[in-house]
Amino acid sequence: MSKLVIRAGDFTFDARFEEQAAPKTVAAFRKALPFESHIIHVRWSGEGVWMPLGDLDFGVGYENHTSYPAPGQIILYPGGISETEILMAYGGVHFASKMGQLAGNHFITLTSGLENLATLGKSVLWKGALPIRFEEI
Repeated sequence: MSKLVIRAGDFTFDARFEEQAAPKTVAAFRKALPFESHIIHVRWSGEGVWMPLGDLDFGVGYENHTSYPAPGQIILYPGGISETEILMAYGGVHFASKMGQLAGNHFITLTSGLENLATLGKSVLWKGALPIRFEEI
């Protein structure tokens, strides 16, 4: 069985796909692996980091969607009234954009390294963007 690993700056997190709750989102994202981007701090949503993805289309709609991901949960907003994005919560999040409240598909949950999430988030807030890489090994 493969293992999902997320590297963000100097931090490494193990994670699991939420295959039963978000099968279409997981399948679409798996096709894009390894996935590389940069994380920046959210503007309207609270304590989270995000990857703005513009008009990238994963070809999925809503499934297992939430506006309130918990720390360590990763959501994919498939686009629509705002740009496509991936958000990782490190604290309290109320997912939103300049257009208002949004909901994203919870499709990944971190399984290790949660003690480093706040440090990662605050580093991005005060020092700026960091590279991030998702891969199955």
